[in-house]
Amino acid sequence: MRNTFGNILTLTTFGESHGDAVGGVIDGMPAGITVDMDFIQSELDRRRPGQSDLTTSRQEADKVEVLSGVFEGKTTGAPIGFMVRNTNHHSQDYESLRCLFRPSHADFVYQQKYGIRDHRGGGRTSARITISRCVGGAFAKLALKDYGIQIQAYTSQVGDISLDRDYHRYDLSTIEHNAVRCPDAEKAEEMAALIREVKSEGDTIGGVITCVVKGCPAGIGEPEFGKLHAALGAAMLSINAVKGFEYGDGFQSVNRRGSELNDVFVADNGKISTATNHSGGIQGGVSNGQDIFFRVAFKPVATILREQETVDMDGVPVTFKARGRHDPCVLPRAVPIVEAMTAMVILDHLLIGKTVKCQ
Repeated sequence: MRNTFGNILTLTTFGESHGDAVGGVIDGMPAGITVDMDFIQSELDRRRPGQSDLTTSRQEADKVEVLSGVFEGKTTGAPIGFMVRNTNHHSQDYESLRCLFRPSHADFVYQQKYGIRDHRGGGRTSARITISRCVGGAFAKLALKDYGIQIQAYTSQVGDISLDRDYHRYDLSTIEHNAVRCPDAEKAEEMAALIREVKSEGDTIGGVITCVVKGCPAGIGEPEFGKLHAALGAAMLSINAVKGFEYGDGFQSVNRRGSELNDVFVADNGKISTATNHSGGIQGGVSNGQDIFFRVAFKPVATILREQETVDMDGVPVTFKARGRHDPCVLPRAVPIVEAMTAMVILDHLLIGKTVKCQ
């Protein structure tokens, strides 16, 4: 089982949804980075369950404990070990799932691959494991501040309610003003109403998160099998419930012509840039100095509070209804996870290329 992400900067995670704790080890973090524990905790708080009536009611403090790699408020260059205790798991809610395979979950494939699985809350496949990614991403964000790189994700679509694709039209600093993490207050209310409606029906809904990276210098990424957009895509597709990734104009570009989409180079006070950014800040697998932007599609959560047909481990048809506390829509809590994975990819590729130095 592969549990390590990254090349130079790596994150190895451990833990299960209903185990004693989840956590990880960050290796390759540059020494001398000022560690703001309040900021790291705030990133976890953004992912934390029980934030509003739009999320699961599971109540977890998600307090991170840093065990190593930090001395007198700075990273030492040594591995950073951390963990977050699980304190509010209701394992009994999952006892009826011990011997059956839930539709669209990983129960069956884990049983086939390993011959054993933790049925409590999905075990290792639970979205609770993304806590470790948020901690790794928070440390990466602190390091990226020295490069002047900022990462901002937001909910841009829930069901059929969507924002304009041009992120320039919105004030992205306002996303924490509503529970959906959408920069358009009116659309946010519509999205929240839809999530509540779906929740009341015991169902779930999907959507899209858009992410924007500002300040990334040109020259990050490798031109063949280490393409920056491929690394970002792989990182996003490793997040629970993600079904699609596109950067730049993405699938919208297929019905247009090259004369419409080519990003023409221009010079302004001796600095070369592009007049447009249909490429999403990446050309030939390497960053070009423009904003990097991409979209991530999330499916509806597979756990629905309705009766469903399935089979047990002996192949016998059964009817079951899920119990427990689940998100009707993962989008609000997935925003910080998308940012975290983006931060780790960008920092990792900065360290691989060593194309710029800290200011």
